[in-house]
Amino acid sequence: MQQFVVPQFIDVESKIIGPITARQFIESLAGGLILFLLYRFANFGIFLVFGIIVVVVTFVFAFIKINGMPFHYLVLNMLQTFRKPGLRVWNKELSDQDIRAILAAEKELAKEEKKPEITTKRPIIKGSLAEISLIVDTGGAYKGEAK
Repeated sequence: MQQFVVPQFIDVESKIIGPITARQFIESLAGGLILFLLYRFANFGIFLVFGIIVVVVTFVFAFIKINGMPFHYLVLNMLQTFRKPGLRVWNKELSDQDIRAILAAEKELAKEEKKPEITTKRPIIKGSLAEISLIVDTGGAYKGEAK
C-alpha cells in the first residue's frame, strides 16, 4: 500500500515581515495611505476624527480573527446572508381554511387545463428505412424522393 504525505497547516498564511502576513501588510498600507490623504487634504479636526475611525477599522480588518477566520470573511458572510438568507421563516398570515381553499382552486385549475396532445410517429417501412439510410450515408446530399 502506497503512503502519501498529507499537507498540514494549509490554512496558515505565510509571514513576510515578522509576524505580519502579506494580507495584513497590504491592509495596513491601505489604511496608512488613507490616513496620509486625510492629513494632506483635511483640516486637523477632521483628520483626528476620521483618522481614529480609519485606524480602528484598519486594525480590525487586518488583525482581528473571529472563529479562526479573518474579519473580512465575517463581513462578507454577513453581506451575503442579508442579501440572500438561507433560512426562510414562515410568517403565518393565512388560516388553515384559506390555505385549503387556495389548494382546492389550484386543483380545479389543473383539471381544467388541456392535457397535451399525444403525437404518434408514422411507422417506418423498409423502403423508407433504406431511403433514410441513403440520406444519412450521403451526408444530406441526397434529399429523398418527393412524395
